[in-house]
Amino acid sequence: MIVDLGGFRSALPEGGRLAGLDVGTRTIGIATCDAGWSFATALVTIARTKFTPDLAALRVILDRERITGVVVGLPLSMDGTDSPRTQSVRQFANSIAAPVARPLLLWDERWSTAAVERDMIAADLSRAKRHALIDKLAAAYILQGAIDALVGTGLAGDAAV
Repeated sequence: MIVDLGGFRSALPEGGRLAGLDVGTRTIGIATCDAGWSFATALVTIARTKFTPDLAALRVILDRERITGVVVGLPLSMDGTDSPRTQSVRQFANSIAAPVARPLLLWDERWSTAAVERDMIAADLSRAKRHALIDKLAAAYILQGAIDALVGTGLAGDAAV
């Protein structure tokens, strides 16, 4: 079920490990956080093929990592409106909601990739290394924003959409 920030928090009264997803056209970056919702860590990037095998790979990871809730990055336009890419991610989230059987939160990810890319350039990572890491690091950035808001330390307020 897709819920707002308050509904997500209410659906997980005991906390638990969360997963963050950066859903792209070619890959899905995945990050996880600890059960206390302190910090997000980049986990893996799944190469996308077709929906059914993508869902199966995602479910294996969610089960293996004992994930209780999922945060999906929503790529809104800079003015906050939906774009074709936003609609694609919303459709993906709606399609996985029932099969993953966990609360799902859509989170504004407008700045995630740019912020992660900037940090990797500052760290002097090669273009190839940045390409290999960008999706799972963006997922960690998305997840960290959501867990900061969930525990009340979010600076930008409620960015759930």
